[in-house]
Amino acid sequence: MKSLIQSVALAAILSAPIAVFAQSTQPITRAQVRAELVQIEKAGYRPSGEDPYYPADIQAAEAKVAAQNAAADVGGVANGSSDAGAPADWKSPYGHH
Repeated sequence: MKSLIQSVALAAILSAPIAVFAQSTQPITRAQVRAELVQIEKAGYRPSGEDPYYPADIQAAEAKVAAQNAAADVGGVANGSSDAGAPADWKSPYGHH
C-alpha cells in the first residue's frame, strides 16, 4: 500500500508540469521536471508514503509555487475575474423563484 501511495504521489508531481506546459510546443526536459519538483519541495511539500493530507498538501504547495511564479512573471495574461456579464443593477426574470 505504501508503494502505491508513493507511486500516486510521484505521478501527481510529474504530471503537474505537463499541465503547466500544455500549451508549449517544445517537449519538457528532465531538468525542467526536476526544477519544478524542487520548487514544490521548497514550498513545503514533502513526498512520503503515509501522508493523511496528501491531496491538500500538494495542492497547497502547487498554489504557493504558482503564486511565486505569477509574482515573478512580467506581462502576460492576468489571472482573476473579468467584467463580463450583466450589469450589477440588472434583475433576473427568474429572481422571484
